[in-house]
Amino acid sequence: MINNYEAMFILQPNLNEAQGKEAFAQLDEAIIKNEGQIVTSGIWSEKRKLGYPIKKFQEGLYYLITFKAKASAILKLKQIYKLNENILRILITRAA
Repeated sequence: MINNYEAMFILQPNLNEAQGKEAFAQLDEAIIKNEGQIVTSGIWSEKRKLGYPIKKFQEGLYYLITFKAKASAILKLKQIYKLNENILRILITRAA
């Protein structure tokens, strides 16, 4: 069964434009490779101050993806994203 999901990423704020585009492409590709379908993706907020330091960063770049995928793909996606050094935090929720 295919469900709707939202994934919010906090990325390192020190990425230059080329590194940022590459990181965003990697996030999108992981979903597509795991039989997901991206509905929308884009920067939610640039260099927003964090509530507390994460890996010594005071700010983060927020990136939001809404997508459709099987429930079994979510665990695989979390494992893939955990290996990405540019990601400070990730939250994947099931959307209505």
